[in-house]
Amino acid sequence: MKFTKMHGAGNDYVYVNCFEETVEDPAGTAVKVSDRHFGIGSDGLILICPSETCDVRMRMFNADGSEGKMCGNGARCVGKYAYDHGICRKDKITMESLGGVKVLQIHAENGVCRSVTVDMGKAVLTGPVPEKITVNGTEQEMIAVDVGNPHAVYDVSSREELSGLDLEKIGPGYEHHPRFPEGVNSEFICVEDPENLYMRVWERGSGETLACGTGATASAYATMISGRCSREVTMHLLGGDLQIRLADDGHLFMTGPAVEVFSGEIDL
Repeated sequence: MKFTKMHGAGNDYVYVNCFEETVEDPAGTAVKVSDRHFGIGSDGLILICPSETCDVRMRMFNADGSEGKMCGNGARCVGKYAYDHGICRKDKITMESLGGVKVLQIHAENGVCRSVTVDMGKAVLTGPVPEKITVNGTEQEMIAVDVGNPHAVYDVSSREELSGLDLEKIGPGYEHHPRFPEGVNSEFICVEDPENLYMRVWERGSGETLACGTGATASAYATMISGRCSREVTMHLLGGDLQIRLADDGHLFMTGPAVEVFSGEIDL
């Protein structure tokens, strides 16, 4: 199987061009290629497929083989791949996903895509603001937001506390909380000022990742609707920065890098 390794702010996936390749067992393939010791090493597998309604279709599989509905960082990389590799050489690319149709605005320099803005659509609150929840025996407050996939956003008092969180230990309790029977992505954020937020994320099916585009979008929205942040913020993630903007029509736009690392072949 031919593949390309790409990342968006350190959120790395193995990408397969399914205009040319066929992946018979994407769930099993995701588990194999994601292993950082015995595979390629990634947060999961993303298939770039033909679509009957859009320019491309994205299928995204987490490192444990479960299929996700949407991946913001992955969407940017799909846009870069489609543009740079000639699948769709347009400034605006439409992408089908289980989380809905997304429009990808390509920002190119000298014929190469450098960054992408994704129209993430409208966020939906799925509980009261804030909502009390007991996780790992401790009562906390969170804001539940759906941006094509489910998120729970938790405030942390300082950047020092944020960096000290032992997510490997506490993350599974958040991910598999009975409040979210299908699992949830959990974001831990520190509001530095109205234009800057710091975030760490525990993604369902993948554990802690260096970045999460949908998580950054959900977190920014949670702070905007609660009056703590402006309508345009910079999200500082472990793997880099993302810009999130809330438009007048309620749509959220995420802008960030998309990087191709290397290509190769692997025997499955």
